Amino acid sequence: MKPIAFSAFSFWLALVLAGSLGIHITGSFVRSQKNHTLIFAKENTIRNCSCSADIRDCDYCLANLMCNCKTVLPSTMEKTTYNSHLTIWFTDTSVLEMLLNFTRVWDLKLSFCGTTPLPTEYLAIWGLRKLRINKVKGRFPEQSVTIYSSSNNEKEDSLAVHNKDRQMLVYISFLDTSLFNGYSLLKSYSVENVSCITKHFHSLLYSDVFSTSDNKSYVVTFIY
Repeated sequence: MKPIAFSAFSFWLALVLAGSLGIHITGSFVRSQKNHTLIFAKENTIRNCSCSADIRDCDYCLANLMCNCKTVLPSTMEKTTYNSHLTIWFTDTSVLEMLLNFTRVWDLKLSFCGTTPLPTEYLAIWGLRKLRINKVKGRFPEQSVTIYSSSNNEKEDSLAVHNKDRQMLVYISFLDTSLFNGYSLLKSYSVENVSCITKHFHSLLYSDVFSTSDNKSYVVTFIY
């Protein structure tokens, strides 16, 4: 009887240890998940949310229920840098202009929640690496484009640190808002080694923003 009792005890102990290990692994996985930022405009207010899970596009009620959201007055919005994933739900270009124009965003998702076609306007976004778009109408509802990878950026940053004479590499993207009308596939093209944006692109909007005397090399991307 003793060997049987010992075997039963060993089996029970193994179950306890396995359960504890599973709980620890699950807890660590949950803690390792990073929240992402969701911003949307609804009824003349802006909601800035921190979400631990993806929310179905344009589901405002679910976002308010599942995310930690707060109301932000448009007059108090300041330019900031988004180093993690940012999602914006919008119905008109004025919200995009206020939130994105000359803002630094690495990973961006834009979801068009309106039904009225958007005009052709251009937004300038610093440092954009990846863009995903979603729209409720049109032939091509969900699309994405990768401007550059983080590994390439880290390599370039390392070279810049070790070579003081090297020009600072700056990425800037110009986004055509009419792409959300869904009439064509999402496209992009980039022009590298641009030392002076105003000289290379004479008719480009916001040309007065870019300095002509800074020691920078631009990678200019057009998304349309």
